[in-house]
Amino acid sequence: MTDPTPPAPTGPEAPTALTAAPGYQVRRLYQAYLAVWAREVDPVLTGPQFAVLQTVEAHPGQDQRSMAAAVALDTSTMADVARRLENRGLLARKTAAADGRRKLLYLTDAGKEALQEANHRARRLDKILLESFDEAERERFVVKLKELADRWEELGEAA
Repeated sequence: MTDPTPPAPTGPEAPTALTAAPGYQVRRLYQAYLAVWAREVDPVLTGPQFAVLQTVEAHPGQDQRSMAAAVALDTSTMADVARRLENRGLLARKTAAADGRRKLLYLTDAGKEALQEANHRARRLDKILLESFDEAERERFVVKLKELADRWEELGEAA
């Protein structure tokens, strides 16, 4: 005896007008990246927090506003990220002697340790994400991504 119930539909597919849009594909990539980041790198440390820790390690004692520009965050988001990292004991914010409004950023020992651990896992994730490319393709792909990000940021700033 056969089951007269029709199979469950698979659901609608995104229309071509949507799938052909670069912004839609970038959003899909970002959503997938966030999920993989949480699983492979750190479920608590966010990408922006990781970027701030890396940049502070490279440029200790720089002010919060400069760091925001370096990691492509607006100043209010940067203030929130820095405050969260400080609350977790990963970052120290010190008031600049010459200007009490400026906050200078430094990694704590715990921040250095957390960054080292996350950095190792993040580099492993990079390899996983780009494993379908050979070395030359990886380099070209990352260069193209940077060019695209630079261009889209220019368009955003011009608005």
